[in-house]
Amino acid sequence: MVYNLVGHRFLGVNEQGDKVMIDGDQPATGPRPMELLLMALGACTAYDVVDIMKKKQQPLARYRVEVEGVRAETHPRRYTHITVTHIASGPGVTLEALERAVHLSHTKYCSVSASLNAEITTRVVLEPWEEEA
Repeated sequence: MVYNLVGHRFLGVNEQGDKVMIDGDQPATGPRPMELLLMALGACTAYDVVDIMKKKQQPLARYRVEVEGVRAETHPRRYTHITVTHIASGPGVTLEALERAVHLSHTKYCSVSASLNAEITTRVVLEPWEEEA
């Protein structure tokens, strides 16, 4: 459910009662709906990649996903292109395994990715693994 609090400020609540502020006012107190869409895509694919890499016995020690979108100039101003960059490292993690995990997520498992009508490009960056001091 989404409740209107005031103006363009909304509170989204799921069936479990978890809440997220969705904002279009200034100053913003939460992300805008289109920002949430990018966050959802990033989180969805991250779940998959973490699980796939664990199954490959190459768990990720450090991992982040950066998502950028290009929107159409005219309404409804949908995302026409989205770039999802996966940046990871870990002992024994190979670029080949990481690329395969990312590919499987975006083409087979991520329901958010499958729901979007945008061209989605992926990038994979394997950072050198170094133990922290």
